[in-house]
Formats: sequence, structure tokens, C-alpha cells
Amino acid sequence: MAGGRRQAPPREDVLAAAMGMIAERGLEKLTMAALGREVGMSSGHLLYYFHSKDELLLRTLEWSEGRLGAERARLLARAAPARERLDAYVDLYVPDGHRDPHWTLWLEVWNRSRNAAGDTDARDRQAAIEGAWHRDLVALLAEGTSRGEFRRVDPDPFAARLRALLDGFSIHVAVGLRGTDREQVLRHVGAFLAGSLLAPR
Repeated sequence: MAGGRRQAPPREDVLAAAMGMIAERGLEKLTMAALGREVGMSSGHLLYYFHSKDELLLRTLEWSEGRLGAERARLLARAAPARERLDAYVDLYVPDGHRDPHWTLWLEVWNRSRNAAGDTDARDRQAAIEGAWHRDLVALLAEGTSRGEFRRVDPDPFAARLRALLDGFSIHVAVGLRGTDREQVLRHVGAFLAGSLLAPR
């Protein structure tokens, strides 16, 4: 390489490294200096590419959501009953457990954007992520209703209520609220869906 200068790693590699550090060491250990050491860049170079830690976190969240979105699309495109695919959607949505890295990152980005007065760009980008989850759920509910697998519900408001339920339970799991774990949450959500959505046989 000319002059012996190391080439900066691709931006995706930096985002993957940031997510890996959150998973392995926790969000509090993710500093620009620590990430720089991980990827062989100075914290100054990282700031040049991302401008701030807030932007780095949001970009990392968008990268992680892109991977989740691809997995969600694969699960929802399967030739399977709508209820089975809805279960897969819920399973993908709910955190794996306390300090789940994706949900840890989500909560931090939410908190930072709430405290960033006038940062409409960050909030718009978060809304775009939320919108993708919502649209996929609405489409699945509409399909299940049209096929007679689900009760006749209005897909859009039902999706909003279901996602609010999932968000509330997921936050409990992610922060490690005592008495709330992933398996309990999945049972609660399953009971809710059975009572409110499944068509009677």
C-alpha cells in the first residue's frame, strides 16, 4: 500500500464491530476510542465518518435493522399458515433476554433522540424503522383475515395495539425486570392472540 498507510475498513465492518462490542461488553464500553482500537482507526477518523457518537449508534441500529428486516422478510415469505408466520414475527421481535444487544441499542437511541432538541432527522429515521415493522405486520394480518385464519379485524389499528404490547413486554425483558422473561412474554402474547385474533374453529 502506498506509503504504508492502512486503508480504513468498510463502514459496514465498523458498524458490525460496534454491534459486536455492545453484545460482548455492553453499551457502556462502546466508546469512540475503544471502537477505534477494535477496527484499527483513530477516534478522530471515526468522528470524521460519523460526526458524533449519536450518529454512530443510529447508523449501527439501522445496520442491525437491515439484517433483521431481511430475516423478517424471509420468515414472512414462507409458504406457511399466517398464524405460524405471525409467531415467527413475534419471536423475532421479542428480545433474546436481558441486555439483548439490539434492544439495548434501541433503548439508547430512543433516549438520545428524546434528549436531542430539534433533531428531526434522527426521529424520522427511527420512524422509518418502526414503519417497516408495522407495514409487514399489517400485511400479514390482512392476509390472515382474508384467508379466514384470523377474526375480522382492522389490520392497521390491531397492528398498532399488538406492537405496543410487544414493545412494553420487550422493554421489560431487555432491562431485566424481575419476574419477566422471554418465555413468559411469548406465553402472554400467545394468549392475547388466541383470545383476540384466532378465528374460531
